[in-house]
Amino acid sequence: MSYDLIVIGGGPAGYLAAERAGQAKLKTLVIEKRALGGVCLNEGCIPSKTLLHSAKIYDYARFSEKYGVKSEKVSFDHATVLKRKNKIVRMLVSGIKSKLKKNEVDVLEGEAEIQGRDENGINVSVDGNVYSGTNLLIATGSLPAIPPIPGLKEGLESGFVLTNREILDIEEIPEKLVIIGGGVIGLEMASYFNSAGSKVTVIEMLDHVGGYIDADISNILLKNYQKAGITFHLNSRVTGIEDSKVIYQVDGETVSVETDKVLISTGRKPVVNGLGLETIGVEVQNGAIIVDGSGRTNVPNVYAAGDVNGRSMLAHTAYREAEVVVNTILGDVDEVNYDAIPNVIYTNPEVASVGHTEQSAKEAGIDVDSITISMRYSGRYMAENEGGDGICKILLNKETQTIVGVHMIGSYTSEIIYGAGILVDTKMKLEDIKKLVFPHPTVCEVIREGFFEF
Repeated sequence: MSYDLIVIGGGPAGYLAAERAGQAKLKTLVIEKRALGGVCLNEGCIPSKTLLHSAKIYDYARFSEKYGVKSEKVSFDHATVLKRKNKIVRMLVSGIKSKLKKNEVDVLEGEAEIQGRDENGINVSVDGNVYSGTNLLIATGSLPAIPPIPGLKEGLESGFVLTNREILDIEEIPEKLVIIGGGVIGLEMASYFNSAGSKVTVIEMLDHVGGYIDADISNILLKNYQKAGITFHLNSRVTGIEDSKVIYQVDGETVSVETDKVLISTGRKPVVNGLGLETIGVEVQNGAIIVDGSGRTNVPNVYAAGDVNGRSMLAHTAYREAEVVVNTILGDVDEVNYDAIPNVIYTNPEVASVGHTEQSAKEAGIDVDSITISMRYSGRYMAENEGGDGICKILLNKETQTIVGVHMIGSYTSEIIYGAGILVDTKMKLEDIKKLVFPHPTVCEVIREGFFEF
């Protein structure tokens, strides 16, 4: 059977590309070997946010007296949280299926393998059946990066060590949990399991948490986590995993920590093996498919979007990349602006950022002015965050007078940052930004206050 577009992978990049292609009346096939929605919907973004929301409600209930609300015998039921998480996932997967059906997209369950190109197009085999496509989108996503730590493989096999997939379905809250890696996934899971009752220890190789985030934001987040009872070992390298303990080195000394479970959260890597990329000559570098700003690979009519291209491993980046690919197939000129991709850590407090940090701006040769303003400039923030220590940092390109970076920690920042992203993307001048009207009282007003500090 022949198609205008074959999509390998039914995650955010794959299913949205298929939906957009279907809307444009392209005959489209999407192939998914596990479950529509991919990692994000089934074992990542959505499940983790469902858990974190329950933890946030629990924390509010436990510490509500400072707001004049007294509660007694508040408890946390992890089984109910899991049940609700699974219900939400099922509903959203069903919604994706309905959208694809509405747009007349064919969906095939199975493992796809590219088998070269002929006069019919690019051939893809699934369970012995061959399908041909004029265009091919590779959207196979990513999987957990497993470092060569002695004992890690055995720990994964025994269930002592968990990845993001297993941790989201764990039936009992471990008394002690060690998380290897203090990046986004590690921090979000540390937040949830700490609230749910685990004694959480995070071991991180770097001297800070949060990976890419602004240094001042990272320090505030770390202090909030420590205040909540989470233990951190920074500048520490895990050297081994044995029964009931994790061994690591810090300052030249080898130490260990006892634990009931271990979460390995040391990043993710693109899924490129076993796809048959070599049959059509798709170029891979450092484990990721090379693409240009429009998602094109080095092979005509072959595209890659989402985690598999390694450009920005975020679901919303995958959505935009998918749309750009479909627009390109349709003959429109379109590219992804990777400088305006928002980043969020859905902890309590939330962290959100877009654009350059001071360090990355310096590396890019951009001369910036930087202001940092307390979130307490917002009346609503003060009303809802007793003792909150959030900040907003804004970076202004001195030469162009445009915003090139915004970094925030505090309530609602995940919902606010898109507005800052628009300012970065459109390169609106500071003098014009100052004329924008923000609703009052809102937390987002703090950004407007910051603009008048320049």
